Amino acid sequence: MKGEAELGFERIDWARAHMPINAEIRERFEREEPFSGHRIGAALHLEAKTANLILTLRAGGAEMFVIGSNPLSTQDEIAAALAETEGITVSARRGEPAEKHAASIDRLLDSSPTLIVEDGGEVIGRIVKRGIDNFPQLIGICEETTTGVEQLRELEREGKLPIPAIAVNDARMKYLLDNRYGTGQSTWDAIMRSTNLLVAGKTVLIIGYGWVGKGLALRARGLGARVIVAELDPVKSVEALMEGYDVASLEEGISRAEIVLTATGRPGVVGKEALERVKDGAILANAGHFGYEIDKTALEAISVENEEVRPGVRSYRLADGRTLYLLGEGELVNLSVADGHPAEIMDISFALQALSLEHLAKSGKDLPPRVHRVPEEIERSIARMVLSELHQER
Repeated sequence: MKGEAELGFERIDWARAHMPINAEIRERFEREEPFSGHRIGAALHLEAKTANLILTLRAGGAEMFVIGSNPLSTQDEIAAALAETEGITVSARRGEPAEKHAASIDRLLDSSPTLIVEDGGEVIGRIVKRGIDNFPQLIGICEETTTGVEQLRELEREGKLPIPAIAVNDARMKYLLDNRYGTGQSTWDAIMRSTNLLVAGKTVLIIGYGWVGKGLALRARGLGARVIVAELDPVKSVEALMEGYDVASLEEGISRAEIVLTATGRPGVVGKEALERVKDGAILANAGHFGYEIDKTALEAISVENEEVRPGVRSYRLADGRTLYLLGEGELVNLSVADGHPAEIMDISFALQALSLEHLAKSGKDLPPRVHRVPEEIERSIARMVLSELHQER
């Protein structure tokens, strides 16, 4: 029987074969070693595509300290493979308890990183709590999630952001592609894989109509679903209406939907009142970074029993006789019960991360402690590489 690390390397190699942009960047990094003398702390979803980013940074001369950004998205075989790679320290295990995950964040920071790359904002939050004076070597951070960037901007508004931060999520080559097409495909892959149920003909409620919500709605319609959008921003609601979707309040939409998907980045969006309106047999899933959009405490409180009925699918029987199904414990569904975004999408997003980190390594000490956009030339260079790979170079 193959060991965890061997299985991990097989999956990493498969992803690598479909990530040509990262391969091109890695070749240059091997020659130039832009991260020589740097230790990069990475708090990311540990799966095969992420491993290729980590190996690309390692090829550039960086020592790496790697943890998972969400215990339910960590793939143990990937963590095992990375741990066998020289120059990479890993502290992550799937399903690790909250206190162990918190200890891993502290271990990462205690390794004295000069650069940080993360998903979700937990590391920057811990840096602020412990005080930047404890990390004099730290140059900057890159963040690629909507949730994480919102936290960075809040810290900036409060005057608490201690280091320059690059909002990779705000790059056009990220949100127009990763958030829309990556999440759109991978979320529905997760739902279909975990339930083995038909999407066509079902009524789907998409809660939140940002770029992630747009991707979810687009793919749901392509699969033959009837799509309802619930969005607080009236401008985005009009946009959804003009794109052919039904628009409703959360209360109305959730009473009609057979599949409910959250994509807001806000805690408790589907709370007790909403759960009491959900149709019998409905499937609940979250596409946001953190597992707090569906109020699991409220769900358990109104349930008389719950059990796992399929891998990654938990059934909740309510006192009034209804049964609801929660996917992936309410965590980021495309990674908690599936493999995350397609390799080609993450090839682009991780190219943005790699080149943004290189920018910080070269110029970060001269940047003020605020949220910065990805430099335009980085975006354009990656776009040109993608076009070249598609034989459409202009």
